[in-house]
Amino acid sequence: MLLEKYSFGELEMVRNCKLGYNVKILYPDLVNLYDCEIRDNTVIGPFVEIQAGVRIGYDCKIQSHTFICSGVEIGDRVFIGHGVIFVNDKHPQIYNPTWVPSNTYVKDRVVIGSNATILPVTLGRGCSIGAGAVVVKDVPQFSKVAGNPAKEIL
Repeated sequence: MLLEKYSFGELEMVRNCKLGYNVKILYPDLVNLYDCEIRDNTVIGPFVEIQAGVRIGYDCKIQSHTFICSGVEIGDRVFIGHGVIFVNDKHPQIYNPTWVPSNTYVKDRVVIGSNATILPVTLGRGCSIGAGAVVVKDVPQFSKVAGNPAKEIL
């Protein structure tokens, strides 16, 4: 079952979202979610922002202080640590009326460590991103990367 709107008293911290069955928003008055889709059994921590057009799969866990911008698509059973930042523009400008967000694809069963920064890339199925990593290139499935810029580790 998907919900079109989820409001809390006078505040609408979750606006125009499609929320699946058993989605848990741990502190609904401490998040900013709008025009996104979150599938069944996903847990959203406090101080998370999820922008318009984002799609999050089943059984995910999004930890506190994470920012997921437009253009991001997240698969099933993904873990996103505290303070992870997704970026949707590799070449930001102050004003560009024709700008459209660049896309990021996070495939199923990815683990992203706390304070990682993810530029527009594809994170392959089952890969792991180390805490504090800055991911500027696609990550192959089942690989592990860490560092700035992120590089494959054993």
